Formats: sequence, C-alpha cells, structure tokens
Amino acid sequence: MENSNALAAKRFKQIRETEGATQKEFADQLGIKNNIADIERGRTKITGYTLVKLMQNYNINPLWLYGFSAIKNANAIQTDISPKIITLNSEKNENMILVDVKAAAGYPTNIQDRHWYTELPAFDFPLPQYRNATFRGFQVQGDSMQPHLKPNEWVIAKAIDSINNLSNKRICVVVLKDSVLVKELHKLPDLATIKLISLNPSYPEITIQIDEVQEVWEVTSKLSFDIHSIGETASIHELQLAMQRLTNEVNNLKNN
Repeated sequence: MENSNALAAKRFKQIRETEGATQKEFADQLGIKNNIADIERGRTKITGYTLVKLMQNYNINPLWLYGFSAIKNANAIQTDISPKIITLNSEKNENMILVDVKAAAGYPTNIQDRHWYTELPAFDFPLPQYRNATFRGFQVQGDSMQPHLKPNEWVIAKAIDSINNLSNKRICVVVLKDSVLVKELHKLPDLATIKLISLNPSYPEITIQIDEVQEVWEVTSKLSFDIHSIGETASIHELQLAMQRLTNEVNNLKNN
C-alpha cells in the first residue's frame, strides 16, 4: 500500500492541476509560503494550516487526501439525518410520536408528510430526561436484536442530527429509504458508510452508504410493562394508557 504521506503529496498536486493553477498561484490561494514543489515531491509534509485551507477553499475531504476514503468532496459525507417532521401538542410543546410495526412500513415514504404524522398516536412524557431533545417511540420488529430486545417490544429513541455526533456501536433506529431497522450502528473510518449489526448472530451484518439513511434515532431506553410476564408486549392502546397513568402520577407528585 502506498505511504499515506506520499499519496497526500500526489493528491495535493492533483488538486492544484484540477484548479489549473501554477505552483505560485496555488500557494497564494492557500495563503502559504511553503515551497509547493517540495510538498508535491513529498519532501515537505502538508501542515495542519494547509489542510484547513484545502478544506475551506476546495471542499477537500482530508481522509481522501491521505488515502483513507474514496470520497474526495467533504460535502458528500455530510448527510442530514435529523427528524424531517416534529409534532406539537395543544400547548405548542413537542410531544412523542409512537411508531408501531404497521406504521413503520409506511414511515420511509411518508417521512416528510405532515398529515401522515397526525394519524399516529402521540403523548407527552413527563420525566425530565426526556425534555430538551426530540424523542420517538418505536416498536421492535422481529428477533434480530435478541436477547436485548424482543419482538414487538417498545424502545424510546433520541433524534440524531449527524453520525459524527453519535457514539460508536450504539443501538439505533435507522430509517432507510425503504425500511426501518433497529440495529447496533458501527461507524467506519471512511465516514461514508456504516455497518448495521444484529445482536442475534443468526443475522448477517449490513453495510450501507450514509446517503441511504434518512433518519437515525439513538435508543435510550426500553419500555417494560409487566415484570412478571416475560415476553409480554404492549399494544398502542396499552402503551398510551400506561403513559397517561405515568403523567398523572408525576403531576400528582408535583402538586403535593
């Protein structure tokens, strides 16, 4: 494999030639006094300042420059994965939408349809840890995340606006263009692809491009309803009743 510094020198020259600039012109554009010829020959390493100017002036992905990514354009690896729609209650406060297995089938195609969201059940979660962020409830489909998550159980997940802001190897709800998956998300060095891992070893890992992802929600908690009934799951109606009871209990505590 070619030395990363040698490759960086070669690609540095490639950027200059693509811009149609002479070595002097390129130095002026970058605002540096270094001998461009020495950088292109690999005699002088690219400084941090020069790297920043390459990113600012030419939108260069530094991982591409050193051979760790096939994506040259830095903007190509920036994908908005934040929620496309949020909903508010009658008091104009953000509430939590519930997406069951049936609704998940239509979620990718209706992701920007505000009317579609109004047909989904929603509630206010009274606990303070679910404030100051966007949360959504999702029902787990299938057994790919066993033993941690059982089929038809519910998880609460927090919206993520960028993969860069997500810790590695976190269980997430990943909304693709044609499906909604609950998986452990592994970030890869090139920043343009991710791996989705099932905790159940019977399922193969999935490698996808970031631009295939519409939304990512980091799972923060799981809802349990009957500790004595192993495997019992809750319907949408039961879930809403449980949330209403919890809301009433919290409000009663505040008033006492």
